[in-house]
Amino acid sequence: MVVPTRELAIQVAADLTTAGKRTGARILTVYGGRAYEPQITGLKNGIDIVVGTPGRLLDLEKQGHLRLSQVTAVVLDEADKMLDLGFMPDIERIMAKIPTSRQTMLFSATMPSEIVALSRNYLHRPTHVRAGDDDDPGQIATDRIEQHAFRTHSMDKQEMLARLLQADGRGLSMIFCQTKRVCDQVATALKGRGFAAAAVHGDLGQSQRERALRAFRNGKIDVLVATDVAARGLDVDDVTHVVNYECPDDEKSYTHRIGRTGRAGRAGTAVTFIDWREMARWRLINTALDLSIPEPAETYSTSPHFFEALRIPEGTKGTLAKERRDRAGLEAEEVEDIGETGRGARERERDEKPAGGRSRNRRRSRGQGPARQAKEDTSAPAPEPASASGADDAPAKPARRRRRRTRSGVDAPENRD
Repeated sequence: MVVPTRELAIQVAADLTTAGKRTGARILTVYGGRAYEPQITGLKNGIDIVVGTPGRLLDLEKQGHLRLSQVTAVVLDEADKMLDLGFMPDIERIMAKIPTSRQTMLFSATMPSEIVALSRNYLHRPTHVRAGDDDDPGQIATDRIEQHAFRTHSMDKQEMLARLLQADGRGLSMIFCQTKRVCDQVATALKGRGFAAAAVHGDLGQSQRERALRAFRNGKIDVLVATDVAARGLDVDDVTHVVNYECPDDEKSYTHRIGRTGRAGRAGTAVTFIDWREMARWRLINTALDLSIPEPAETYSTSPHFFEALRIPEGTKGTLAKERRDRAGLEAEEVEDIGETGRGARERERDEKPAGGRSRNRRRSRGQGPARQAKEDTSAPAPEPASASGADDAPAKPARRRRRRTRSGVDAPENRD
């Protein structure tokens, strides 16, 4: 089974493990950021289902540990996302190594021309099962997801978000940002205001990303600030609020983001903050999805209609009261040792470096070898012994240092007037 992201691979493998308990199916997850050795050992022990990302699957096949020639069924999940991430060449290489006599299943939220071409190339007389389409406005269950859009000021967004997160009935919440930098800024600001929040994005090490998702699912944190890495496929029970801290790129991203709430028949709330520079993008989303919010109202953290629409108690401020800080926080979730590779491993090694190690800020002198050091030591005369008649508490005078003068390596005569 081929999936686009590491987080989705973990979730799919967990669901397959639950579904295959009675059958005894052996399931292995392979993806980047983790050590190769446990994955290689798992393959050697025998596996029925492999769930992985394209890059790691090809790496293991190239090393001779994964035999794609013995695959009898292949599943391509979130095919349109893999297209967006540039995985199509890897998918084609994987499919070319799998026997033609196989069962192939392709799942995609949308069907752009490239995905249609992929299905025609690798699926034999396929049956098309349509569960919905992003281009169909009716797919968004407006009866279960209450949607709001507010035109905001960039300097007031954090205050608005902090007050929104204190709305009545607010449970687990996901905040989506466009960039990794903003993601970190928002998570840090929320923690400073007393919220149990954590960030998930591509610049974090794999162990850090998995730790944050575990803490979110376990309820140790209740606010997950993420980029679109968490917008596809992830299923977390009882997410009540989704906030687009920045306007999504298009209607497809908007649909996938707000789809993290209102799942399994539950109700949910989706809120989008729109800067004036994002208005043109929002109008395109509004038109494509027929949301009937072409001109969001200008809104501030003190606007009465903001409090009323989201059921925020009157008088709520931008800092969570101490008596409401009942979550254990990210620190309560242990970091799993996954044999991490890449930057995450380097960061962990740096953090765990013993205090007695070599200092990165040590002074360096050019040419300070042992020979030169000995030469300098002998050039200075020995200090004169202290005078017996001097008082014990009198400050000692520093010894006068004689400077050697040389010409072409020979001591020069001294001039004394």
